Amino acid sequence: MAAPDFGPQFGPLPGEALLSRNENPYGPAPSALRAVADAARLGCYYADRGLGRLADMIAERHGVSPRQVIIGSGSTEILCAIALAWGEKGKVLCPDLFWDTTVQYGERQGVEALRVPLAADMGVDLAAMTARLDDGVSLVQICNPNNPTGMLIPSADLRAFADAVTPKATLLVDEAYNELTDAPGDNTLVDLVRAGRDVIVCRTFSKIYGMAGMRVGYAITTEQNAQRIAGYLMSFGGNTAGIAAAIASYNDTGFLERSRAMVLEGREMIMDAVARAGLTALPSQTNFVYVKVPDADAVQAAMLERGVFIRGAYGPWKEWSRVSTGRLEDVERYAKALPEIIESLNA
Repeated sequence: MAAPDFGPQFGPLPGEALLSRNENPYGPAPSALRAVADAARLGCYYADRGLGRLADMIAERHGVSPRQVIIGSGSTEILCAIALAWGEKGKVLCPDLFWDTTVQYGERQGVEALRVPLAADMGVDLAAMTARLDDGVSLVQICNPNNPTGMLIPSADLRAFADAVTPKATLLVDEAYNELTDAPGDNTLVDLVRAGRDVIVCRTFSKIYGMAGMRVGYAITTEQNAQRIAGYLMSFGGNTAGIAAAIASYNDTGFLERSRAMVLEGREMIMDAVARAGLTALPSQTNFVYVKVPDADAVQAAMLERGVFIRGAYGPWKEWSRVSTGRLEDVERYAKALPEIIESLNA
């Protein structure tokens, strides 16, 4: 029996340039693929011990106890669990533009969110968020770097913010793109977790590891917070293929370096196209760029006519268009089309 072609089910169709979802199409790593093949025959068993091994590896790297590590079906599951758990205690304070899908999930279950406008430069307004912090807030949530802006909060500013927040509420930092920043070790708050602060750091295998469809993410926090999060997760035991791939590629520095190099090359191609089109973009420390355009939805529609998939407007931010770095040949299609589209829109 011929093996089925899974491409149409799980990837872009022939001729499609998929630059809308912040994926790494150069993954999973070869080491991860070998692990999946080896582990697939054991898919009839629950993955508990594999889950424990991955937690041990994460804990060892970050200098925490395995009991401080929570692994979920992507970081999405963990973030949703946190929204529910902390939403029962009080309000969630967050920016009005960030990856808020999990906060929206909490809101649909009755959680109250307080949204704070971005600063004039499109950065997260930490001062304004601090000013909104009161006894009714149980959780403060941000992404760093932020999505969809791609902007990184300076480490000193974020640490001062943590000093203001953690005596009053839990600080949740979604660090999904940390490994793509210029200095990942300087741009994380895991050290505050080690110091016993009321901080939750979330990470994922969906981005630099190229495992978006394999659904493995994790959080590092205090043991008390970890126990609370675990009580709100909706799955258990992990998925054998994803856990095996994560174990195999977690320390695969060669793959990670190659992936990061591809992202940086793609990002430079996008920024060059932005300049040639007479546009500007926000400084990005991620695998996507937020470009200021005349009309984000119009640019999205024009790109779609050329088989290039990018994001349209996010809510009221009609003049901002997010494009991801994908396969370099697909980024080249975007880069070639952007000046032509902008010239047409401005005609």
